[in-house]
Amino acid sequence: MGGGLILIGIVVVFVVIAIAKTMRIVPQRSAFIVERLGKYNKTLEAGLHILLPFIDKVAYKHTLKEQAVDVAPQMCITKDNISVEVDGILYMQVVDPKNASYGIGNYSFASTQLAQTTMRSVIGKLDLDKTFEERDSINGAIVEAVDAASDPWGVKVTRYEVKNITPPQSIKEAMEKQMKAEREKRAVIAESEGGRQAQINRADGEKQADIARSEGEKMKRINEADGRAAEIRAVALATAEGITEIAKAINAEGGADAVNLRIAEQYISEFGNLAKTNNTMIIPANLSDVAGVVATAKEVIGKMGTQV
Repeated sequence: MGGGLILIGIVVVFVVIAIAKTMRIVPQRSAFIVERLGKYNKTLEAGLHILLPFIDKVAYKHTLKEQAVDVAPQMCITKDNISVEVDGILYMQVVDPKNASYGIGNYSFASTQLAQTTMRSVIGKLDLDKTFEERDSINGAIVEAVDAASDPWGVKVTRYEVKNITPPQSIKEAMEKQMKAEREKRAVIAESEGGRQAQINRADGEKQADIARSEGEKMKRINEADGRAAEIRAVALATAEGITEIAKAINAEGGADAVNLRIAEQYISEFGNLAKTNNTMIIPANLSDVAGVVATAKEVIGKMGTQV
C-alpha cells in the first residue's frame, strides 16, 4: 500500500514537470528561441505555446523593446591634439531574434565597443571647439557605422546621443578665460556703440535746436522789420496829411492872420525860455522887430502852400 502511494507521487511529480517543460507563456514584445535537440527549431512570439518535453528547450530570450545601452566614458584625441573624455547612450532594438541569438555572442557589448571606436575616429577629425558644435553630426556618424555593422546581428540601431564632452582642467580654465575676454570685449563694444549713438543723438538734437532758434530769430527780425516799416509808413502818411491840412488852412480865408499870430506867440515864448535857461545870451539887434520875423516865416509858409 505504501509503495503504491510512493509510485503515484512519483508519477504526479513527473507529470507536473512535464507540463512545466511543455507549456511556455511568452510576454508581449518578447521572443523566445526554441532549440530541438540542440538545433534551432523556431521562434516563439507573445502568447501560450506547447513544447515537446525533454526534447524542445528555450535557449534564448529576447526583448523586442528599444533598449538604451550606456557607453562608458573614454579618452579621445581631437584634431588639434587635445584629450577629451566622451560618453554617450546607444539606443538599439532587436528586429531578428534568430540572428541576435546566433549571429554574435553579445550584441549589446559588441555594439557599444563599435560605438566607442567610431566615436574616437569622428572626434579625431574635429577641432576641440567643433566637438561642442557638431554633436548632431557625431551622433549621425556613430549611428550609421554601428547600424551597418549590427545588421547581420539582427539588431537595429535607432540613435546615439553624446552625453558629455569633458576637456582637461587646464583647457577648461583657458576656455573660461577666453569666454570671459569675449564677454568683456562685447561689453566694451556695446558701451562704445551706446556712447557713439548718444553723441549722435545729442548732435542731432543741438542741430535741430539751432535750426529752430535761427528760424525763430529770422521770423522775429522779419516781424520787427515789418512793424518798423509799417510804423514809418503810418507816421509819414500822418505827417503828409497834417501838412496838407495845414496848407489848406493857410490858404483859407483868415488863415494867414492865424499863422502870423501863431508864429509871433512861438517866437516870444521860445525867446523867454531861452532867457530862463542861460545866464549869458546874445540878443539879436532886431529883437523888437517881431513883425519882420513873422513876415519871413509867412513868406516860407506861403511858398510851401504854393508847392502843395
